[in-house]
Amino acid sequence: MNTMATGLRIDGDRLWQSLMDLARIGATPKGGVCRIALTDEDRAGRDQVVQWMREAGLAVRIDEVGNVFGRRAGTDPAARAVATGSHIDTQPTGGKFDGNYGVLAGLEVMRTLNAHGIQTLAPLEVVFWTNEEGTRFTPVMMGSGAFVGVFGAEDVRLQQDGAGLRVGAELERIGYRGDVACGDVPGGPFAAYFEAHIEQGPVLEAYDMPIGVVSGALGQQWYDVTVSGMDAHAGPTPMELRHDAMLAAARMVDAVNRIAHDEAPHGRGTVGHMQVLPNSRNVIPGQVKFTVDFRNLSQDGLDRMDRIMHDQFAQLAARCRCTVEMEQVVKFAPCHFHPDCVDSVRNAAEQLGYAHMEVVSGAGHDAVYINSVAPTGMIFVPCKDGISHNEIEDAKAEHLSAGCNVLLHAMLARAGLA
Repeated sequence: MNTMATGLRIDGDRLWQSLMDLARIGATPKGGVCRIALTDEDRAGRDQVVQWMREAGLAVRIDEVGNVFGRRAGTDPAARAVATGSHIDTQPTGGKFDGNYGVLAGLEVMRTLNAHGIQTLAPLEVVFWTNEEGTRFTPVMMGSGAFVGVFGAEDVRLQQDGAGLRVGAELERIGYRGDVACGDVPGGPFAAYFEAHIEQGPVLEAYDMPIGVVSGALGQQWYDVTVSGMDAHAGPTPMELRHDAMLAAARMVDAVNRIAHDEAPHGRGTVGHMQVLPNSRNVIPGQVKFTVDFRNLSQDGLDRMDRIMHDQFAQLAARCRCTVEMEQVVKFAPCHFHPDCVDSVRNAAEQLGYAHMEVVSGAGHDAVYINSVAPTGMIFVPCKDGISHNEIEDAKAEHLSAGCNVLLHAMLARAGLA
């Protein structure tokens, strides 16, 4: 790499200002952002980022599920693009950085190269994927999943929100149903893909590390569980004669926690949603529905958690004179990012003099899907107290700049200089 490129750094103030400007669209009273996929706020956010892409000289294309790509040409017509990106849709009470940082860090890479007159051999692209969060429409990571063929584009467009509105109609309404086929990239599949992201966890901050070199992501298996007993009056029904669905469910929640602890350090187990019926203070619950979220870095670990859960839930239900039904509703295999891209991130951090450590992502990201069709790597930076999916989500400007500098040099290493 030439001397100019070796000493190249992004404009941290410009990156920060772009993040703050985008955060004004859908801003919440507590300082967060509500910009749910395919709403009017999402349209305004998309319009702003597309405007910035065009001002940076990028050629913009939109595919049939609303994924948006900005392309900076390279000098080698046969070279495949090196890409980066994330998402700009948020949780209802989301923060300024989740997803948005990855998109605007990619844009800042393009702006920096423009400002210094640097041309790459391979084209560069920055992309924002549709509906990563899955808040309004399921499945999560919808746009990147359609891009790699996990979901059919037509199936995606038929998905409905709680009001019965379809993805396809909402894409049309906000003006972001494009005419490019999903997965169609000029010149062929990405040569490499990088995603910069806040960690959304506490590890980097705890170890005072500005850069996380992400080697992979935990696999995930989600379940819907229904425990059925019998409604009964809380007074006249003796304890030993009850069919208490809530008691069985409570013991199952504890089992989920113990199963995850037994899979340390990468086991995760969460019950995040529960419905109790009839939900009356003086009625023994006759039915409880709840969710289970299992995560692990190995498929063997996930399979083991699944097997133990089924065995223990059946035993716990029987002890409480109840029955239990379980349905697996999500399955993501554990992801191991491409070693060449992981090395590109690590080498960039070392060359720039940033302290770094290898980490594993506990959350799902668009990069997990892209990894199935292109060599992929991720860069993490710390977030305050490990908090994300929350209006108080925060990150230090110097960490965001450091991650963007690593992204810049990792992409240059893969794209080559003209």
